[in-house]
This record gives sequence, C-alpha cells and structure tokens, in this order.
Amino acid sequence: MGKLVICDHPLIQHKLTIIRDKQTNTKQFRELVDEVAMLMAYELTRDLLLEEASVATPMAQAQGWQVAGRTAGLVPILRAGLGMVDGVLRLLPSAKVGHIGMYRDHDTLQPVEYYISLPSDVQERELIVIDPMLATGGSANAAIDMLKKRGCRPTKLMCLIAAPEGVKAVQDRHQEVDIYLAALDERLDEHGYIIPGLGDAGDRLYGTN
Repeated sequence: MGKLVICDHPLIQHKLTIIRDKQTNTKQFRELVDEVAMLMAYELTRDLLLEEASVATPMAQAQGWQVAGRTAGLVPILRAGLGMVDGVLRLLPSAKVGHIGMYRDHDTLQPVEYYISLPSDVQERELIVIDPMLATGGSANAAIDMLKKRGCRPTKLMCLIAAPEGVKAVQDRHQEVDIYLAALDERLDEHGYIIPGLGDAGDRLYGTN
C-alpha cells in the first residue's frame, strides 16, 4: 500500500485555513495555493535519489550531492491543478509538465476526459499527479489510468484536501501510489463535495462560478 502523508507543517496549516475562508478573494486564494504547493513539494521530494558531486569553492574542492538522473514530471489535472504547478516548479525547476483535461459530470459524478498532452520523455520520469481536491477519487483514478496506459510511472498524487472516500478509492485501485495531502477532511456530502472543504478550487482560483 502506498503512503498517505498529511503535510502538517505549521505554515501549511496556517495558509490552508486562510484558503478555506470564503472571504478570501481570488488573488489571495491563488497566491496561497501556490505557496502551499511549494511547501508541500519539499515533503514530496524527500526521497529523491542523490549522487556525489565535486565543486570548487573559493577555498578548496568540496564533495557534495546533486539530484541523480532525470527529475520528476508534473501532471496537473486541468484546470484547478494548474494553480499548484508553479509552486512545485520553484523547487523542481527542471521538471517537465504534462496536462490532463477532465471534468466531473455533475449528474453521474464520473470524470470525463477531453485532453491529454505529455512530455516526450514522460516514460523516463516519476510522475506527480496534481489536483487540489480528492473528492470521490474518480478524476485521480482516471488520470492515473491514462498515464499507466501510456507506459508511464505515476508514483505520487498531490492534493490540498481530500475526503476519506477519495483516499480509499485511489488506494484500492492504485496501491503503489503515494498520496500527499495538506488535510484529510471529514466526508463527502450527497453531491460529492468535500465537507468542510474549501468550495470549488477551480472557481476560486480563476474567479468563475
């Protein structure tokens, strides 16, 4: 079973509380999501492989370390996942970014795919799937399925908040994928929305209804 990691750093929890507040405006919401994504990326990259490297300091040669091989690939689920990408890229500037477009049918609550674009070397990278909300788990599972069908290695799922139902759905279907969250919320309501949640992340990021 993959890991379930709650990123409980005080700064993440402080910023997440402001993100949840319905009075937080679009500009603040967007900036805070970006900041929390960067802080979460620190935890996500803890297991990156290193190799020895030698550098010349102003005084002498020094032995150090550098990230080995190709870095991760980021695959945000459009559109809300885009709000977290820049924060991660500040820590992983050489990461390549693919995109998966899907939306949730409000009647069936099932994901509907409409777009996918991936880097040419995507099969050589460990992939982080990014979506602020893990509600029913349908979109995350569909995105991971799409990547696996193309011979890719999605190893991590990064979300701001999740419902227990969504976590279980992903763990049941993709047991090898580690899930990183800023918070695990109480439940889903009858419409498939996370409670207490933060509303619709895409609408709040981009000022739409």
